Amino acid sequence: MPIRRFVLNAFVALLGVSVLPVIPYGATTQMGVNEIRPGMVGIGRTVFDGTHVEEFRANILGVLENVIGTHRNLILARLEGGPLANTGVIAGMSGSPVYVDGRLIGAVSYALGSFSKEPIAGITPIAEMTDSTSFSDTRPTGARVHIDYPLTRDNLTAAFRKALNWNRPFADRPDETHLAGVSAVAGLGGSQLGTLLRPIATPLVMSGFEPELADVFGSAFREQGFVPSGGGAAGFRTGEAPFEGPLKPGDAVGVMLVSGDLQLGGTGTVTHIDGDRVYAFGHPMYNLGPTEFPMTRAYVYTVLPSLFSSMKLSSTGEIIGTFLQDRATAIAGRLGHGPRMIPVTISLQSGRAPNQTFHFGVVNDQLFGPLMTYASILNTLGSYERQYGSATFGVRGSATVRNHDAIAFNNLFSGDQASMGAAAYVVAPITYLMGNDYEKVDLESVSVTFSSTEEPRTATLERVWLDDPRPRAGRTVPLKILFRTYRGEEVVRTLPLDIPANASGTLSLLVSDGARLGLTEQREARLPQPRSVDQMIKALNKARRNNTLYIKLLGSDAGAVVNGELLSSLPPSVLGVLEGDRNGGNFNPLHSATVAQWELPTEHAVAGSRTLTITVSPN
Repeated sequence: MPIRRFVLNAFVALLGVSVLPVIPYGATTQMGVNEIRPGMVGIGRTVFDGTHVEEFRANILGVLENVIGTHRNLILARLEGGPLANTGVIAGMSGSPVYVDGRLIGAVSYALGSFSKEPIAGITPIAEMTDSTSFSDTRPTGARVHIDYPLTRDNLTAAFRKALNWNRPFADRPDETHLAGVSAVAGLGGSQLGTLLRPIATPLVMSGFEPELADVFGSAFREQGFVPSGGGAAGFRTGEAPFEGPLKPGDAVGVMLVSGDLQLGGTGTVTHIDGDRVYAFGHPMYNLGPTEFPMTRAYVYTVLPSLFSSMKLSSTGEIIGTFLQDRATAIAGRLGHGPRMIPVTISLQSGRAPNQTFHFGVVNDQLFGPLMTYASILNTLGSYERQYGSATFGVRGSATVRNHDAIAFNNLFSGDQASMGAAAYVVAPITYLMGNDYEKVDLESVSVTFSSTEEPRTATLERVWLDDPRPRAGRTVPLKILFRTYRGEEVVRTLPLDIPANASGTLSLLVSDGARLGLTEQREARLPQPRSVDQMIKALNKARRNNTLYIKLLGSDAGAVVNGELLSSLPPSVLGVLEGDRNGGNFNPLHSATVAQWELPTEHAVAGSRTLTITVSPN
């Protein structure tokens, strides 16, 4: 020990005061969990205010073994210093490093449930953090989003909860959990502590979200261990202190999910830096495995004390790297350039207000990419258009996909849930493609224009007829279609039908909206199932619109769906070959065929279905 340090310790010992070792920020020496003993005193580091890293004490109580899984341990400690006596363990402390005798033992990561009277925390051993976060490729398809219809607030909340369905780890075998080295803490044994400890909540920075949607998001994220809060965009404002040099252990750090005109992300604390590798949190964010989430600096405005859950009020800052792993014991990434985000551009056109354009960046992730796009669109529509009552949204735009054709958007949504329908219409294809089983899809950009009116444009199909019920093949006959608008106005449209020259006999003429026609085809196994990304995009671009009526002339000639392609009116000899050679690909026979089909665009979202039986005379 250096002479100066020895003299200092001896002098302070005479005063009856203990001295904690000074730890250099660059310390990389680690202490294994097998060396931990009750009574040790550690030094923790975190940010309580601004960007300055402060120290606190961690009085070691023992080791909880098998508490977050087989051979997963937590070091139990009672924290003190700074505001901890009044706040307890603080949301946002996740990842705060703790050192004993200058050696890193792990990250503050777990706490007793709400209303705990003491700041007792679980510390994830550093070896378990680094061992579980070896960097690997992007995770395979798994987590996906499914939004049920009708699109109500309850269904929306349920969709977020289902998509974000993840249980943070804790002892699911409480009888196997025991506290090494000490019999009980606050009257609780090891097995009881194991079931009470939970990952420290992660502050969720939400900036720019209107209250209605923030409530929906908040309830979904809150159930998964987040504490929604306000926040600010990246950058400094007057009076905010700059960061103290490069990123270091104890600094606040952010995980960005949405950037640009909206901000959404979680914040925690850096535990350890090894070269360009960064380890944080000490528990998972969502336990997704390999990820590509932007790593940011974070600024802490203050600590908000609460009996339920104290938290750091913070905001995300500039992007400084990429989080590449989200595992049970840590999140980890590399410093440097951030990952590619998906640029989303939303334009609003309204007759009552100037046109506006918004720009966002959402994470390129199969779970959070669609969810964040959905939230960004829905929040924009809800912030600048009416939230209650009927409205109409026209949707036009595209999503570009690398090495594939673009997805085209062109539809109309009207009614009480028009904004949700319009948002889901854009996000559903993105979800479909990013979660496909054929190949990894790189979504390059999304650009959508919404034109809005504050009155509904809905209509109901009431009647269809032909002036000539026995048309001749090869001739053109006018089809009359009557639908009634929501105000009761009758609208009659005429569509000329060119009857094919080879049509004859008794045929069915079906007039239907797109949704009903899709259900009919699904029941009759008419819908071909795409078997490649190209087929998926082709099917998406052929998707039926709400403001269009679809007319089909159906005959009794047989057809089939072969390898995802619909083949109509096949000769019996061809059908026989296809059915006899089932090894040649996927084959699904159909017992009727589409002789001809037409579309009738309208200015309303039309609902209804009618069928005519006609007899076509030979030409």
